Amino acid sequence: MLTHLPQHAIALHQSMTVDMAADGLPAKLITLVNQQGMSVTLMDIGATWLSCCVPVTVDHQTQYREVLLGVSTLNDFYQQQAYLGATVGRYANRIAAGKFSLDGEDYQLSINQKGNCLHGGESGFNHRRWQMQQVNATEAQFSLLSADGDMGFPGNLQVIVTYTLTENNELSIRYSAETDKPTVVNLTNHGYFNLLGADSGKDCLSHQLMINADHYLPTDSSGIPLGEFKTVEATSFDFREQKLINQDWLADSDQQQAQGYDHSFVLRSDVRRATTACATIVAADYSLTMDVLTTKPAIQLYTGNFLAGSPNRIGGEYKNYSGFALETQFLPDSPNHPEWPDNDSILRPSEHYHHLTCYRFR
Repeated sequence: MLTHLPQHAIALHQSMTVDMAADGLPAKLITLVNQQGMSVTLMDIGATWLSCCVPVTVDHQTQYREVLLGVSTLNDFYQQQAYLGATVGRYANRIAAGKFSLDGEDYQLSINQKGNCLHGGESGFNHRRWQMQQVNATEAQFSLLSADGDMGFPGNLQVIVTYTLTENNELSIRYSAETDKPTVVNLTNHGYFNLLGADSGKDCLSHQLMINADHYLPTDSSGIPLGEFKTVEATSFDFREQKLINQDWLADSDQQQAQGYDHSFVLRSDVRRATTACATIVAADYSLTMDVLTTKPAIQLYTGNFLAGSPNRIGGEYKNYSGFALETQFLPDSPNHPEWPDNDSILRPSEHYHHLTCYRFR
């Protein structure tokens, strides 16, 4: 059955299905492969992006480099708390005190980090079993029904996440959702990348990064926005020109309290159509570049400040800063900030939630 797949993918299919999932059944995996030899492995638990092997030319030789941090057993997947590669929801990032009001109704959500609701609550979408189907050799679709009241969120929410691998070495993730009652929705993928190799032992801070954003969102010590956008001009958050991630490392209190970058950037309006890169990241040795394209209004840069102890694929553990995440999303705590432009995360029964994010490797 798996003989047509690359050897690393076959090994992952085998190792990830030894342990049983929380429902007593094994996980299901799909690997997408394009004509260039790029391969992406996905899992139904958490609609998770497990592996991303990209062809890289070094000394005129083509190598296949694993650039996505991940695990090789389901037990390790449940053990790690970094949301490695998972689809997170209903609401990615934080909602202050797990509270929001909508149409005069007050809602209390599941609390799971420092008194706040993070990535959907105690039992978010990242540990659910999604319905998975392979559409063709380069596309897979995941669907999930989140019932009214799930983690405190209103409305029966039907979600579909579609992964498509193109011949341009681009993985696009399309998110769609519908509800039967007004609710809030903010879906993203929590992949962590290291373009030098996920298990190379090298940190991500020597990568060069560009983010098309003029403003970022300062937060308190628990990651809750203080409310006002702040210009990146003359701050360590100015990535409008490509620079080393660690060029202005821990240079101010905003970074220091988070032990690195864990902040949302407000994307410029002209890069919210998924036609121009909202962020570009280049490996320290210039061997590989990744562009991020999206229709979302914001992107969260997280430099893996608390990754230490998370299991890796090779029987060891990741260290802090082993990888970075670029999570496309609505701004954290948006339901409590109606004054923020272009950050309306409310979904109503007459509407369709539809967003796209692409990761392009070159």
